[in-house]
Amino acid sequence: MKIVVLKGSPNINGSSNMLADGFIKGAQEAGHDIVEIDAAHADISPCIGCIHCGYEGECSLSDDMDEIRGRILDADMMAFVTPLYYYGMSAQLKTLIDRFCSRNFSIQQKHMKSVLLTVAYNADDWTFDALEAHYDTLVRYLNLNDCGRVLGYGCGTPSMTQHSSYPQKAYELGKSLQ
Repeated sequence: MKIVVLKGSPNINGSSNMLADGFIKGAQEAGHDIVEIDAAHADISPCIGCIHCGYEGECSLSDDMDEIRGRILDADMMAFVTPLYYYGMSAQLKTLIDRFCSRNFSIQQKHMKSVLLTVAYNADDWTFDALEAHYDTLVRYLNLNDCGRVLGYGCGTPSMTQHSSYPQKAYELGKSLQ
């Protein structure tokens, strides 16, 4: 299976990318091909709502999404990786996802698999409620098959994350994929 890992953290050595690294290692050991997309450091402009694409056509903007769209459409699974920022995904990952609109139908028709990998400093039981609701909506709208989630409670710093069970859980999720 070809997996595109959509990383949304501006902190290259941060906690959410630790989860991504564990997931990638497990998925590669299970024989899957990985393509990493660093949304936080790519040249991706926000969608301007011009509808030039007609929701399934060429986008009027020309930036790194031209290549990223092809990588997504070539994949069998998307891994959404983000730190929790004010109870939602990072703006960088959200900007990338907003640009899916020019290929809505193509993504919906693929029935791709997906996973969510995220971390937060907060450890309250409601910490990820809003992010999970958004992810669940994406899964439903894009006809994705959710294959799992790693929700890293209490992972506010890389050191906290390293000493938690979440990198191992991300590895195990990647390793378990079929």
